[in-house]
Amino acid sequence: MALTGRTALITGSTSGIGLGIADVLAQAGANVVLNGFGDTQAAVKHLERHGGRVGFHGADLADPRQIGELVAYTEREFGALDILVNNAGIQHVAKVEQFAPERWDAVIALNLSAVFHATRLALPGMQARNWGRVINIASVHGSVGSVGKVAYVAAKHGVIGLTKVVALENARSGVTCNAICPGWVLTPLVQQQIDARVAAGEPAEQAARALLAEKQPSEAFVTPQQLGELALFLCGTGAEQVRGAAWNVDGGWLAQ
Repeated sequence: MALTGRTALITGSTSGIGLGIADVLAQAGANVVLNGFGDTQAAVKHLERHGGRVGFHGADLADPRQIGELVAYTEREFGALDILVNNAGIQHVAKVEQFAPERWDAVIALNLSAVFHATRLALPGMQARNWGRVINIASVHGSVGSVGKVAYVAAKHGVIGLTKVVALENARSGVTCNAICPGWVLTPLVQQQIDARVAAGEPAEQAARALLAEKQPSEAFVTPQQLGELALFLCGTGAEQVRGAAWNVDGGWLAQ
């Protein structure tokens, strides 16, 4: 139980990638604070079976004040915030000239600004204890572009830049900051893109394969479990000198 006594806050963690990461960290002994929407009670019960403490806070990450309340809750109720996983995100697809300004603002607020605010608030405690892990869930879109995803791509590029700065500023301490960059993961966001293909007339299985084949040479989805296991590695002693990395988990997408 490598993380016994540690507390991990994972944003956007009541389903999908965030819940998968929370599950792996909880199995490793960490106490976990969840954040998000949907069936929160089911997510809490799912993690409690591992035996650690599980908390939940429903902060709206588009509001910096509520992010402050989330971090304060974690530190107050669990004694420390040792591991911060910035995972929450939203997507909107449209060409630049058709991209509504309010949609741009919403994507940037949740996918980039929330990462900044949570990190700036978590760092002082980590620095005081000389141990901490900030793990940002970026994307292959932090390194490449895709048509129709201007806000998402801009935000994820920003997350990777933010990751590097935080890593450098804490390079001589026990606090590390790294990014995980998934390719296609079968999350609700990706399912929406498959559903759009089905609505246009493609059979469901063919639509999923076609989506993968466009970008991901393995033609297999990355799983939340795999991302959780990488996050667990980044929390361990083997990753003490992994600092400012943007780690691709993308089935070969960026190898092309």
